[in-house]
Amino acid sequence: MRALVLHPVRSKDGPRSPQEALDEAVSLARALELDVVGADVVPLSKARAGMLFGKGKVEELGQRIGELEVGLVIVDGALSPVQQRNLEKAWKVKILDRTGLILEIFGDRAQTREGVLQVELAHLSYQKSRLVRSWTHLERQRGGFGFLGGPGETQIEADRRALDERIQRIKEQLRKVVRTRGEHRRARQRVPYPVVALVGYTNAGKSTLFNRLTGSGVLAKDMLFATLDPTMRAIALPNGKRAILSDTVGFISDLPTQLVAAFRATLEEVLEADLILHVRDIAHPETEVQAESVRATLADLGVGPEAPTIEVWNKVDLLDPESAETARAVALRSPEVRVISALTGAGVESLMAAVADALAEPMRDDTVHLPFDDGRRRAWLFDRKLVRAEHPTEDGYDLDVRWTERDRSRWLAL
Repeated sequence: MRALVLHPVRSKDGPRSPQEALDEAVSLARALELDVVGADVVPLSKARAGMLFGKGKVEELGQRIGELEVGLVIVDGALSPVQQRNLEKAWKVKILDRTGLILEIFGDRAQTREGVLQVELAHLSYQKSRLVRSWTHLERQRGGFGFLGGPGETQIEADRRALDERIQRIKEQLRKVVRTRGEHRRARQRVPYPVVALVGYTNAGKSTLFNRLTGSGVLAKDMLFATLDPTMRAIALPNGKRAILSDTVGFISDLPTQLVAAFRATLEEVLEADLILHVRDIAHPETEVQAESVRATLADLGVGPEAPTIEVWNKVDLLDPESAETARAVALRSPEVRVISALTGAGVESLMAAVADALAEPMRDDTVHLPFDDGRRRAWLFDRKLVRAEHPTEDGYDLDVRWTERDRSRWLAL
């Protein structure tokens, strides 16, 4: 489908460069394999309630839409349902705003049952106030949950009661999936492996780093939201210990609130991680803006600045020699920063040493008492070589153990 991308910009907009924001919107559109035939930054003195743009600008853009023969216009910003309907009538094309576009991408990428349910829930919640009958007769060209969906996909019913019933059914299915995830998480807690979560702006190189550290074949492409469903693998640390590495969905500025809520369960791995690796594309011209967006999203999820974090400045191979040297000089003064290239492997060894140091915990000596019939917890201690001495008593055993606080917590949780 031929598409035109528009980025409205106000004089009081935030620190992002309008051109960089437009380029990102184009990348989002291409992630859906749309044929982007035009992309414009559109100055906006003030937002009009009815159409967002003024009458003259609507006519000017309508002429451009006709010349380019596009069937879809993407407005890189938030549109009210009224604005969206009015622009569709004026331009006689379909309109997607930024939230709708990201939802389409997520619907196209979700693989696991949980991911599919979460995307559908987010999309139905978004469309609840945008029920437009005319959308349902459009030609369906691909997977997803919006008007770009493929044959046989669930359409949004015009009847609000049916829509509400569908949302409730999905929420109930998700509750069951979340319970299963909770059981899996508790099972992992019984294994004394810390969890390291990769987070970062979309396309920062998380999956490339994940593949380098784990030897996995997770999809890693120069494409926004190449990874959607979380992936977990065990990795060996330089000190001989092991950890679980989790690759998560990429964050993005102005992440739709529906997705922040819907993917809270998916991002629980970040909430419970022992260490967060914030992967940054240090070669991107707006790397600082992207980093702030990630921090803001983490804060929305309940991850505070006190959470143990290492900033991984990735793609150093794309920097000029002087900038690369400056980045490495900053890292030398900052123990919480590591400069790497996940593609070439440069700096990864230093990163892994920093991960091992960050996960190292002080050992403590304790004595615990177990009855004779508590063989499971006794075997757990011996399997992990935590027992220094054992003394039989009248009703069980006293065991002298040396362990970390994490070992103790997981043993108590058995």
